[in-house]
Parts: sequence; structure tokens; C-alpha cells
Amino acid sequence: MSAQPKPTRVVWLYESQKKVYPRSVKGWFASWRWAMVWFTQILFYGLPWLRWEGRPAVLFDLAARRFYIFDLILYPQDFIYLTGLLILSAYALFFFTAVGGRLWCGYACPQTVYTEIFLWVEHRLEGERGARMKLDAGRWNVEKLWRKGGKHAIWLAIALWTGFTFVGYFTPIRTLWAEAFTLSFGPWEWFWVLFYGFATYGNAGFMREQVCKYMCPYARFQSAMFDHDTLIVSYDEKRGEPRGKRGRDADKASLGVGDCIDCGLCVQVCPTGIDIRNGLQYECIACTACIDACNGVMDKMHQPRGLIRYATQNAMALDVQAPGQLLRRIARPRVLVYGAVLLLISGAFIVSLMQRSPLKVDVVRDRASLARIVDEGRIENVYRLQLMNASSEVQRYRLTVSGIEGAQLAEHAPLVLQPAEARWFVLQVQLPPQAAQSLGSGAHPLRFQVVSEPGSLPADVTEKSTFVVPR
Repeated sequence: MSAQPKPTRVVWLYESQKKVYPRSVKGWFASWRWAMVWFTQILFYGLPWLRWEGRPAVLFDLAARRFYIFDLILYPQDFIYLTGLLILSAYALFFFTAVGGRLWCGYACPQTVYTEIFLWVEHRLEGERGARMKLDAGRWNVEKLWRKGGKHAIWLAIALWTGFTFVGYFTPIRTLWAEAFTLSFGPWEWFWVLFYGFATYGNAGFMREQVCKYMCPYARFQSAMFDHDTLIVSYDEKRGEPRGKRGRDADKASLGVGDCIDCGLCVQVCPTGIDIRNGLQYECIACTACIDACNGVMDKMHQPRGLIRYATQNAMALDVQAPGQLLRRIARPRVLVYGAVLLLISGAFIVSLMQRSPLKVDVVRDRASLARIVDEGRIENVYRLQLMNASSEVQRYRLTVSGIEGAQLAEHAPLVLQPAEARWFVLQVQLPPQAAQSLGSGAHPLRFQVVSEPGSLPADVTEKSTFVVPR
């Protein structure tokens, strides 16, 4: 008798993503999240409109190669400060992740912030979780059309305004606003308004948790910065298990159940759709919505809060409850080193900015003529001097040369710079024939010193060059 063939089993390598319908939640942590939403968005949308001494307070003028940040004016030569800022950001990420896990993701990441805003719009137009699920499952009708259409119209308006504001950091936003009424944006302005707006609309409206779970690299390498003493959103398994549904006044000891009533609210409010009761998962963005939901349930059940709470894995294993003991475990050598390095770099960065000279000087020899003989046999070298005023005030400077005895500057234009202006000045340095003869042929070191005049910001910059005596 022949053997019966085994039934074919189909294994799907790709599974379609199930839509997550987060439930709205109120609580202490939710209030902090919304405070961060308001803070970041007032900052982002408001800064381009703020005026400072007749210009935008914050403007990254790529065409003119100047970055304006209130009184601070940066040139491409100040690239070192961008490097310092990136190093500071990296160490801040290491420090806060080692202490409190994904605090950035839960409260300040643009993906989280705009998802909160878009979800708020969705809740107002389509209702709570159950109503949204019912609306999506139902047939298209007039009500579904206006609710869905209204939601997407508002989403698009927010997204386009976000793209417009983003471009307003690179083009003066008041100019951009005037151009918006005639749709006379330049090609790059059109591109970035639409690109950034489309990215906001897609990421916050449709992709949401998929950005956090699959696209963001932080979700993948966070484990390298976590340890067993990192504060994370944790479920107290000892207290909550075994789970079981019960009435408010039921005796859980006689029923043999823990504090968790298995209501599922912690899963319903999670924006990434995970069950925090399964332990630490890379998909958790530490938004703490599950803590607020669980605390609300514990209040109704007349049980102490904290079944889901911020805690460390070691604190959970050792049943550490006292805040002082928990703090001592958090303040471990790794965190102290990160904190010390962060303070050191921050201090050096601030001191460097405070001591930064408001004047930048560059000396370039005239390549068309290394040296020439002028009146009375004097040897003349021609230079181009670039001065950059990194302040918001008119500055006046005087120039001297040194390093070669007898070298003199020919008459030149006054060294006056308008606010944030960069100018080239043509200079001639002359050497009497006797001094040139005693010096000998060849290239000789020469120094240009630019000093601010009285009434200007203090500046004293010396640049090296060479003076060529022909054979």
C-alpha cells in the first residue's frame, strides 16, 4: 500500500501589515507628550517668522553661504561647529539612552510628534478605536466619504504647511509667503515643499509604526546602548501574573490571579501594536501610553499603580521599589562617564563660541603676477585680501604688514564691512630696491595683521603669506 502524500504547507515569507488602531489615552505621561508636541511645534513653526535686527532670527542662507542664528553668523569656515554639534548630539543620545531608554523616540522624535498630531485629527473626525475599525470595515457611503476626505484634507494641509515651514529656514519665510499667493516658488523651493510635505503626510498618516519598527536604525542598534540598569517601560510580571478577569471587589487570592485583569488596554493604546507584557521589545518606543492606560485601570480596580512602570530589568528581578535604590543603580560608571564627557564637550563648545572672532581673514596672492618692478625701482607684490564680518554690526579695520623690514602697504580702500558682509580687497605691498637687494631673491615670509578700529568689535587676526623678490 503506497504512502499517503503529505499535505502541502504554504509558508508566506511576507505578511501584509495589519493596521494598528491606537486608542486615545489620558494621564500624566500623555500630558508630557502633548507638552513636548506643543513645545517642538511652536519652536519649529515659529522660529522662521521671528525677526532679529531686520532679518530672520534663524536662516540658513545657502546661496550666500551664511547661517544666521540670532546674533551668531556662521560661514562655511565655521564647519567645525557643526562637527561639535554632531558629537554633542551623539553623546547626548548615548547618555539619555543609557539612562532612560528611548526617551527621544517617545517624546521628541518628529515621527512621534507628527503621528500624535495626525492621530488627534483622526480621533476627532473618525471617532475612537472601535468607531474607526467599524468605519474602515463598512461600505463606502456619504458619511464615510466626508469623514475620510476631511481627515486627509487636514492631513495634507498640515503636511504642506510643514514643508513650507521647512523651506522657510532656507529662504526668508516672509518672501516665501508672498510667493505662495502667486505660486512663484523656484524649482528647488517647489521640490522641497512638496517632498517634505509628502514625507510628513506618508510617514505620520500611513506608515506610522512601520517607520519606527523597520525604517529607523535606532530601533535596531538600541540594544548596544541598553543594559540591565537602563530605565525602560516594564511590566511587573511577579505582581501581574497569572492574569485573569475579575470584578472590582473580587478576592484575587481566592481566584488565584494577579493584579492584571487582562483587559488588553495596554495593547490597544500602543502606537506600534505590541504587548508590553511580553517583555522588552525593540518595537517599543517608550511612549508610556501603556503606563497611563494601566494606571487608570488600577485606579478603577482599587489597586496600587505601577503594574506597568518605568523600571530597570535588575530592579524588576530584585524587586527594588525605593526611588533612592533605583537611582543608585541608574547612576552607574557608564552613565557617569557619558555625563562627564557630555559636560566637557558642551563646555568646550560654549567657550569656543564665546571666544570666536567676529572677523575672518584670507590672503591670496595674485597668481597673474608674482612680482613686478614699479616706480623708483620698488618691488611690488599684489595680494587679494578677503575679510568676512561675522557680526550683525558695521565693522572697521586697519591693516599692517610685518616680517620684512622696509615692506610698506600701498594706498588701499578703507576696510569697512557691512553686517555679515564678505569683501575682497586688492592690496599692493612694496619693498624699496635697497631692502630687496639685501633680502635676496626668492620667497620670503610676510604677515598681514588686521585689527579692529575703535568702536568696532574687538578683533585681531594675523595671516601668513610670502613676498617674492625676483632674480
